[in-house]
Amino acid sequence: MTIAEQIMQLLKGAGVRRMFGMPGGGSNADLIEAAAKFAIPFSLAHSETASAMMAIAQAEVTGHPGVCIATLGPGAASIMNGIAQAYLDRVPLLVITDCHPQALRHMQHQALCHTAMFSPVTKFSAEVSLENAYDVLSNAIEALLKAPPGPVHIDISAQVTSSTTSGQFRGPNPRSPTGNAGPSEIPLQVQDLLRQMRRPLFLIGLAARTKDISAALKTFCDRSGIPALVTYKAKGVVPDHQRWFAGLLTNGALEREILKRADCFIALGLDPVELLPVPWRYSQPVISVSPWHIEQQQIPVAIELVGDVLEWLKILASSLPAESDWSPSEVAEFLQAQRAAMRPPNQDGKLAPHRVVELTADVYRGVRVTVDAGAHMFPVMSFWPANEPCDVLISNGLSTMGYALPAAIGAALLDPSRPTVALTGDGGLLMCLGELRTAARENLPLRIIVFDDNVLSLIKIKQIKRGYRTDGVTIGAMNWAAIANSMGVLGRSASTEGELRTCLQETAEHPGPVLIAAKVSVDTYPETMRALRG
Repeated sequence: MTIAEQIMQLLKGAGVRRMFGMPGGGSNADLIEAAAKFAIPFSLAHSETASAMMAIAQAEVTGHPGVCIATLGPGAASIMNGIAQAYLDRVPLLVITDCHPQALRHMQHQALCHTAMFSPVTKFSAEVSLENAYDVLSNAIEALLKAPPGPVHIDISAQVTSSTTSGQFRGPNPRSPTGNAGPSEIPLQVQDLLRQMRRPLFLIGLAARTKDISAALKTFCDRSGIPALVTYKAKGVVPDHQRWFAGLLTNGALEREILKRADCFIALGLDPVELLPVPWRYSQPVISVSPWHIEQQQIPVAIELVGDVLEWLKILASSLPAESDWSPSEVAEFLQAQRAAMRPPNQDGKLAPHRVVELTADVYRGVRVTVDAGAHMFPVMSFWPANEPCDVLISNGLSTMGYALPAAIGAALLDPSRPTVALTGDGGLLMCLGELRTAARENLPLRIIVFDDNVLSLIKIKQIKRGYRTDGVTIGAMNWAAIANSMGVLGRSASTEGELRTCLQETAEHPGPVLIAAKVSVDTYPETMRALRG
């Protein structure tokens, strides 16, 4: 086999479902050809960053690595934002870039040191040569599958991918079980601490997003009466409708009251990369339970338990009191107060952002959503009902704009029979506008809801708060329906609740992608920000 074919054989064994990219020539062509031989489809994106985000979405939904390719020089430079997202959002992503063959290394055209560029934001970055191919590829796959999750990069020229080899590269080893600690191994200080606790509170983060952990946690909460806060990426691990769901954890003001009333925090998979970069203001002890050690200095963790989270949950259950002092009505009051704060009165009578979320959720119940960064994401995360882990996909470690549409494409390609809703601001959509054509070309059942306010609202709020002029944030009016229609996407627009409901209902059964521009008021955003962050 060629080395390109061997790479694809390794990726197939690692569970890769699809490859994405904006290809050049060189090794890209060899890899696309080899992927087809191993039934790994290739999807063309219209920017390198978008291709990485499509692959990231698939990795998060499936639990297997995502893969994207880029050409040398400008292609490699353009994919950096996608790599940064995988790095800070803790996603297994393999990025394969083209490079000049050894014989042309003295040439300067399009020549960048890719490994130097990517090394700070990857777990592993190396160039593959004919001499080191076995070691580099084997080590790359091993790093890709090893916890904690993150991006891995290999640089490879067509001289290498087109070469044949009689040897076999080392495939992925079965993941060895971690955290097999028995009840006797739990530290005595943890047992003593938990037995004294009457109001423990779960803090659920991105490393707990599995169906098994979700099922065990729901049972645990119901049996012991322990409420749970979830980060944005962990939304759905404890469903919004579950009686012990206590809201969102951001390290902001909205959840402050319930945090103050707890006497202990049990952090399951909580990675502070998701939290607002402000000091942790709570003195209660924190017990961190995670499948891998989390490097952080924001939260003062009293005890860290690393390993199999399900096993640790069983152990903790044996040490906690049978019932807590929390009551379902108390938790419900906290949650209702949080949501009330996220529904400020709309003075101008226009379409309120939170109503866009509620109306869309009413029509598209049970679907997966992707959420872009921007002011609109706050009402989205507060009001969109999630029932399962990864029902809501969001970039919260990097919090990058231009994420929702590419992520929705990646997720929808896993199951084109299930609608996927992308909730995006107009500024974020402009950053990845070409991917409307990708959605149309793949004929995906996407529902793209644009919060159309003609401005970078979140940045404008920050300018006003600091007493600055509001320069450089106005987008201007866009005819989103016309733009969508020109790219093969069914386009609609709505300015009132009635118009939006009609658009949603009339397009619900459309077989391809739909874009609905909801012309929203910006009046509620400042109050929403104050409620969230104080």
